[in-house]
This record gives sequence, structure tokens and C-alpha cells, in this order.
Amino acid sequence: MIIPQIIINFIIESYPMITQEEKEFLEENGYLNLGVLLSESEVKSINARIEELKEIEGENAGKELIESKYIRHPKEEGADRLADLVNKGEIFDVFYNHLKVLEGIEAVLSKEFKLSSLNYRAAKPGMGLQKLHVDWGNTVVDSNYKVCNSIWLLDDFTMENGSTRIVPKSHKFKLLPDQALQDLFEEHPDEIRIMGRAGSVFIFNSHIWHGGTINHTSTDRRSIHSYFCSRDQPQQINQLKYITKNTAHRIGKKGRYVLDV
Repeated sequence: MIIPQIIINFIIESYPMITQEEKEFLEENGYLNLGVLLSESEVKSINARIEELKEIEGENAGKELIESKYIRHPKEEGADRLADLVNKGEIFDVFYNHLKVLEGIEAVLSKEFKLSSLNYRAAKPGMGLQKLHVDWGNTVVDSNYKVCNSIWLLDDFTMENGSTRIVPKSHKFKLLPDQALQDLFEEHPDEIRIMGRAGSVFIFNSHIWHGGTINHTSTDRRSIHSYFCSRDQPQQINQLKYITKNTAHRIGKKGRYVLDV
């Protein structure tokens, strides 16, 4: 198989940013903390743009999710959503172009991957609890992974504010959560929380058991998900359908390859 030159360029543009030990940890446990990739000023600017979009879109916020036939639960009670951030400002380009993130995604999906969707989610006070679930067709796979997520923390993630829970190594389980558990909302004995300061990024294999938890604080818990899939899978958001001329011109060849447009 001939590897596209654009993928080769991902590798040679910089020295590897993820160590072999980190790749092995990701493969074994299903998640990896990439550390802080956004500065405080970048987080502040992103959150300001998010507030602008929420004001502009109003009741139509997240409508692209509703239009997608590949998202099973487009509307989520207790969480604010925005979608198709690819086309809503240059400020969001980093979420699917950052070389460290792409290297981590490649470690899970191999070289043939693309962006599936770029969405915002904020768990509202007193809300945010999700079932333990997987993100690909509710199907067990045997190391032939199809989807991988990166979660960008726009607030500090703590035990109190609804941080994401995952069950390490569950991407290798032979059963799905709804096959193995009586109560999908109940705390799993092996679950851990994704916690860190705003600006941090975590990658997790989306075949891992995971879900949001209750936000016990008085403010929203905000994040952006850049969600990737293998190139043989449909995107959650059809990037070709929504791509604008300005976006296509701005992001160049590499960006267009990642979006598959």
C-alpha cells in the first residue's frame, strides 16, 4: 500500500512528540494525558468565541448534530452543544491540526484516519451524567480500532464538576457495557476520572467504556471534542457538506486531508 505523502509529512514535520512508552501506555490502557497544549490566553479566547457562537446560534446551536444520521443521541438534556466548529473560526484549527494530537490519534487508528467531528460540550450544573458507553456502533472490536477521541479541557476538570470517567483497558473487553452491567449510570469499580487544568488534552480510544458525570458545581464544565475515525468510516459530521471556501483555503492541503474534503 502506498502511504499518501501528506501522511508522511505529518511524521517528518517535527521530531516525535509522543514517546514509545506513552504509545504503549495508550495501547494498554486506552487513554493518554498529552499535558497542557493551550495557554491560558488561548483558553480565554476560545471560551469567548464559544459564548459568541452560543449567542448567535441560540436555539439552533448544535443543529448539525441533529442533521447527522451517524450520531445516535444528538440532543443531550443537561449539556450545551455546538457543532461544526471547523467552519466557525480560525481559532478552532488547532483542535484538528495539532501535531501531538495527530500523532496520538495515529497511534490508535494507524495512518489512515480523518476528522469525524469537532464539537463543544458543556455539562450544566447538576447535570451531565451519561451511561457508560462506547462510540462506535455499540460493537466490540478486536484491536481493529475505528474511532478515537481527543478531549480539550476548557475548564479545570475536577471530581466535582462532571469530569469524564473511563474504565481503563475496557477497549479490550469482549463485552459491551450494556451486556456486562446492570446499571450503566452506576460508578464502575475500575473507573478513573479525566482530570487536569484548563488547556490540557487527553486522548482516549473511543472503544473504551466512558461517560460524563454529574456537575456538582454552580458553573458549566466546558470542553471541545475533536473526534477522529478511520478513513473507511462515515464522519459524524459530513465535512465536505459543510466546508466553506474560506475554511478550505485557510487550512491548506494538510487540513483538507485531515477533513477528507
